[in-house]
Amino acid sequence: MADHQRIHPVDLEAGNRPSAPLAPNGSFRSDKGDPAQRRGRSCCCRFLCCVIVTLVVLAVLVAAAAAALYFAFKPKAPQYTVDRLSVSAFQLDPTTLTARAAFDVAVTATNPNTRIGIYYERGSSLSVWYEQYRLARGALPAFYQGHRNTTALAIAMAGEVQLGSAVVSGLQDAQRQGAVPLVFRADVPVRVELGRFKLWKVTSRVRCDLVVDRLMDLSSPIKIKASNCKFSFKL
Repeated sequence: MADHQRIHPVDLEAGNRPSAPLAPNGSFRSDKGDPAQRRGRSCCCRFLCCVIVTLVVLAVLVAAAAAALYFAFKPKAPQYTVDRLSVSAFQLDPTTLTARAAFDVAVTATNPNTRIGIYYERGSSLSVWYEQYRLARGALPAFYQGHRNTTALAIAMAGEVQLGSAVVSGLQDAQRQGAVPLVFRADVPVRVELGRFKLWKVTSRVRCDLVVDRLMDLSSPIKIKASNCKFSFKL
């Protein structure tokens, strides 16, 4: 007897169904990497590059503008000298060791610039120091100093301070030797004028190291034996 062929039903869609998903649902990963992550890194790199380029361009522009202003105006630092320091009163209380002093200071301010003016504004602080003790203080009047101008200023200063016994002994020794070291300090708010433009306010700082022949003997005017002044700006 001939064998009868058996026909078995076949599910045609079964071969097209994967046995398991290639990647979990909601995942964007593939064999070629994560395109979304690469795009995020690329955007971040482009942003950082733009920021760096912008900062470099701004720095170059600021440097070019500063160089142009420098060569156009050729700024020079103002000059200051203490020409005279007169002690109108100096009293030392032997009981409390309190010193009361009054000074008349003559200061010369010179602006050597040909195209730069200086506005000296209110709020200045001037002082005379012996070691770390402030003997007197005063203030500078507000005024404008024009181009290539020299201005003589007379400043009255007064104050009192309690000294230590060692400080009084050192001051008396310096008096006998005829060389009393003092420091004159000035913090003055100023505005610089470049042509027609008035710049922002800065603080002009002056320090003058002085040596006078005496301090407590007022029988004759004291003499300035040495003077060295330094100048700086504080923004």
